[in-house]
Amino acid sequence: MSRMESLRKAYGEQLADSGANDQRIVTLEADLGKSTMSCLFQDKQPERYFQVGIAEQNMASIAAGLALTGKVAFINSFAVFATGRAYDQIRSSIAIPRLNVKICGSSAGLSDFGDGKTHQSIDDIALMRVLPNMTVLSPVDAVETKQMVEAMVDHDGPAYIRINRNDLPVLTDGNEPYYIGKMSRMRDGKDVVVFASGVMVSLALEAAEQLESHGISIRVVNVSTIKPLDTKALANYCEGMKGVVTAEEHSIHCGLGSAIAEALGSSRLPITFLGINDTFGTSAKNYDELMERYGLTSEGIVKKVHEVLEA
Repeated sequence: MSRMESLRKAYGEQLADSGANDQRIVTLEADLGKSTMSCLFQDKQPERYFQVGIAEQNMASIAAGLALTGKVAFINSFAVFATGRAYDQIRSSIAIPRLNVKICGSSAGLSDFGDGKTHQSIDDIALMRVLPNMTVLSPVDAVETKQMVEAMVDHDGPAYIRINRNDLPVLTDGNEPYYIGKMSRMRDGKDVVVFASGVMVSLALEAAEQLESHGISIRVVNVSTIKPLDTKALANYCEGMKGVVTAEEHSIHCGLGSAIAEALGSSRLPITFLGINDTFGTSAKNYDELMERYGLTSEGIVKKVHEVLEA
């Protein structure tokens, strides 16, 4: 069984380490530093850490101003607030001028299980993906999270990273080179390809084990860069497959599934989508209970594989 590690802690640690080596990096927080773990940057570089309070719009605008002076500005809040509450400022002051601002949406998807629909982001990928000039990232584990932060620092332009609140299995090897746009095969198969992001990758691997016992072979691909999508790699992974399944902890509208379907265009491969089915979240006792409620499970992926094979 894979070891479990916190993506939030990995994000904060790498942000602090990168900040120690690069004086351009500044960090802004909207009163949630102990949750987003931007507080780890504050501990090491307090003079470059700005606590703006519950004022996400101002945070985005301040970050834009700092970027205009040559800084690499990281802004932090829960994903639902980082993207939704500050959308106009991100669009007008960051994306349009293509500034070097990096947005961390923490407690993404349903992972803030206790606070309910107001705090759960089922539309953050959609909001960021539609913006020209915006890069959209969804790490699979703590190791990839650290690699992404390093890549975001080097990336010229705005970028959004969504971070799960909970510990997730470590599935990647930190010794393997990482670059924005990378799409990784986690398991090979010959019948159906499952393109997954975030927590859904580990669930897709579980589903593949279940299906193997029934003679169905699944290829699992980690799509941790939602935008820009590597369409050439996507086509290669679909070659020889009987169908395509997408799996994401996000609305089925305008997220990973939509990006894959758009990229495949006129392909005749049957495709089906697993995600949050056009509804808001709700509160729950724990994360697993909420994932089960919305069908974001290995069993849900198994069901979708059968659907696409029967199409």
